[in-house]
Amino acid sequence: MNSKTVIPIALASALMLLLWTCTSSLTSTRQHSDGIVENDASWSAYGGSSSGIRYVPHTQINPENVAKLQVAWQIQTGENGQGSAISEKLTFEATPIHYRQRLFVSTAYGKVLALDEIDGTVLWTFDPQIDRQSSFSELTSRGVSAWTDSTKRTTDPCKFCIVYGTIDARIIKLDALTGKRCGDFANEGMISLQEGVHVPEPGDYQITSPPCVVNDVVVVGSSIGDNFMADTGSGVVRGYGLKSGRLIWSWDPLAASRHESTGPVGAANAWSIFSADPARDMVYIPTGSASPDFFGGFRKGDNEHANSIVALRASTGEMIWGFQTVHHDLWDYDVAAQPALVDLQGDEETIPAVVQATKTGNVFVLHRETGQPLFPIEEVPVPSSRVPQEKTSPTQPFSSLPNLMGLDNPATEDAIKAMQQQSREDHIRRARYEGVFTPPDKEGTLMYPGNGSGVNWGSVCYHPEAQLLIANTSRYITYVQVFDEPRFNEVYAVSDDFEVSRQRGAPYGMRRQTLISPKGVLMNPAPWGTLAAVNLAEGKLAWEIDLGATGPQDPGLPNAGGSIVTKSGIIFIAATFDRMLRAYHMDNGQLLWETELPRCGIATPMSYQGRNEKQYLVICAGGHGKIGTETGDFVVAYALP
Repeated sequence: MNSKTVIPIALASALMLLLWTCTSSLTSTRQHSDGIVENDASWSAYGGSSSGIRYVPHTQINPENVAKLQVAWQIQTGENGQGSAISEKLTFEATPIHYRQRLFVSTAYGKVLALDEIDGTVLWTFDPQIDRQSSFSELTSRGVSAWTDSTKRTTDPCKFCIVYGTIDARIIKLDALTGKRCGDFANEGMISLQEGVHVPEPGDYQITSPPCVVNDVVVVGSSIGDNFMADTGSGVVRGYGLKSGRLIWSWDPLAASRHESTGPVGAANAWSIFSADPARDMVYIPTGSASPDFFGGFRKGDNEHANSIVALRASTGEMIWGFQTVHHDLWDYDVAAQPALVDLQGDEETIPAVVQATKTGNVFVLHRETGQPLFPIEEVPVPSSRVPQEKTSPTQPFSSLPNLMGLDNPATEDAIKAMQQQSREDHIRRARYEGVFTPPDKEGTLMYPGNGSGVNWGSVCYHPEAQLLIANTSRYITYVQVFDEPRFNEVYAVSDDFEVSRQRGAPYGMRRQTLISPKGVLMNPAPWGTLAAVNLAEGKLAWEIDLGATGPQDPGLPNAGGSIVTKSGIIFIAATFDRMLRAYHMDNGQLLWETELPRCGIATPMSYQGRNEKQYLVICAGGHGKIGTETGDFVVAYALP
């Protein structure tokens, strides 16, 4: 496709000028007939568990001894983009899972490694043999999922299974003990997700996040390339039987919108991580924006179920409820963070809730069974579009909880307007800016938050006893402009620092860029990255700090990745572009410990207790090609001496 790729969340080389180069609390265990003892509280899913709250129940590492952490083991996966036609896109965004006394981690090209939990020894490797000369929109894999077949004996093949997706859109099921494909699943252990679905460009239809395992069903969405055309393909979500690989159900988030559209429309795909409540047979789907991102004239109305959190019956695909976080999205504000399933302690009862953090900094808290808001949500009037054929939503939903991007602080808007007036660039001074949800314009628009800002795929973590929600945000401005599609060649020729796209099939192309000053720093007012705690018992901001700051003058660093929180009250996070892994105190955000990684940790850490009763902290440190940092293939584990 004719597009210059300058990823907004990736500030590339210009931004890099900014960056400076106890007693064990044991969990209950269970003994398997094969002699393996497995902790009940192992990190069994990408988000720690199917609830996605990234909570560590172990307390061996605590605020008093965390500064004593040291490297316990370190391995390299061997994935450095060898032979890849798109090695400049290489990432390592994975979070390992802990299952059957092993760690399982995936690489961008879909290799899965099984590691010994004590010393990181590689026990087996599976390579799906993805064509490395093919072009893909994304070059990433965030992790794998685990499933135990309750109908098989312990000694049977594929009693214990690893299930994951690949960038060439396959679901693969492996024997967790041997790394061999499960031959009784679909086609010799594999499902091609490009079969039976509308896929205009195969290289732009991928699986980048781990599939969701709910009882005996695996639920999977898709990652679809942005902006290059109006009809980017179907964003269908599907459920397959984990025993046979048979398709059980499909759900299309744009089914209603297609009937109302006057031209091509696609996407609204669910590319991020799902959460599940197996006891309720419910799976929670965060959906993306409909295509193309910056023109919605064909897709009339709100585009219901795009930009939403949707609860489906996991066994049947029946829709139970949905809540839309952005109406008729024109800003690429897809729901990127994993829904967090939490139990709120009321005065007289425990309330099952789902928390959805967003790119706009809104935190929506809904009843898990009904979708009803548990904190008030107000529909607020927003600016209208001046682009012919476009019809914006007159209002957008805002949560009454503190906004993580400062949108509830008038000083934020004043600072952005001041920055705009002081800019030396004519196109920035001329750009339209009337606060959040200012529509894309032919004169250009300043978009704050930027489309990669706020809470992204790194998601949130939650401490259930304290009822504290922890979230990290990136803060930057994106300039976006739409132009008449016949002018594409003219605009492309003068847009060296922009991402430029035709949005093929739509009457308007688009160009966008992250605003960076000639000195190589973000133009928007600091902080550029934050870490915050919201008390859900009180509905108040408990504290907020500049993430990665080492002194009062530091602006906080942009970040991509997420945090975890331990029962003992420690928040662990890497995510920033300066190679540091940090520990903060949950009560106040005080920095407790930091250490330099071999590469940037653009991933979310995890923690588990090994068979030696020692607690480990693990992070994938491989940098990120799209951000412009040095890439690598390190998995690093820390423990107390």
